[in-house]
Amino acid sequence: MDYLVAPGADVDSRAVVGEGSKIWHLAQVREEAVLGRGCIIGRGAYIGTGVKLGDNCKVQNYALVYEPAVIADGVFIGPAAVLTNDTYPRAVSPDGSLKGGDDWEHVGVTIEVGAAIGARAVCVAPVTIGAWATVGSGAVVVKDVPAFALVVGVPARRIGWVGKAGHPLVPDGDQDWVCPATGARYKQVGETLQEVE
Repeated sequence: MDYLVAPGADVDSRAVVGEGSKIWHLAQVREEAVLGRGCIIGRGAYIGTGVKLGDNCKVQNYALVYEPAVIADGVFIGPAAVLTNDTYPRAVSPDGSLKGGDDWEHVGVTIEVGAAIGARAVCVAPVTIGAWATVGSGAVVVKDVPAFALVVGVPARRIGWVGKAGHPLVPDGDQDWVCPATGARYKQVGETLQEVE
């Protein structure tokens, strides 16, 4: 085995775990889940059936990632964050019978490369979090988040932009933004942000 599974973690034999990944105590990785190389799954985290994580992702303690979530490379999911999978949740059908796995439509959260989900944030499926975006701690995301956006609140709303380093960008002219940490430059086009090459 070229990855670490700590004592007390539960990794289904049908899951695929990439080289160098670490799965810590009390975490559960379900059947057909696919974890890329170098992932870290924190204590008590849950990775649902068939969830796909790219390389170098961090899923922090007690985060819940329900299927059919698709997570790109380099994504951070903070402690106790939740990615849901049921638009209209109910335990029972209208006749009062207990609902089973085939009685509802599974919808997922998609998180694009480099994005970060803050502690205790909830992403209500189906939504897409754009590349390098940041969802603030405790936010509830109910609509798609554009790349590089910084969103906070309930429901989440954009309050600014962030660069690849995660720092809030500062304005530099009418539609231009700059990262105070790296000097990288970005241009706002309507409600989207693009890197300047």
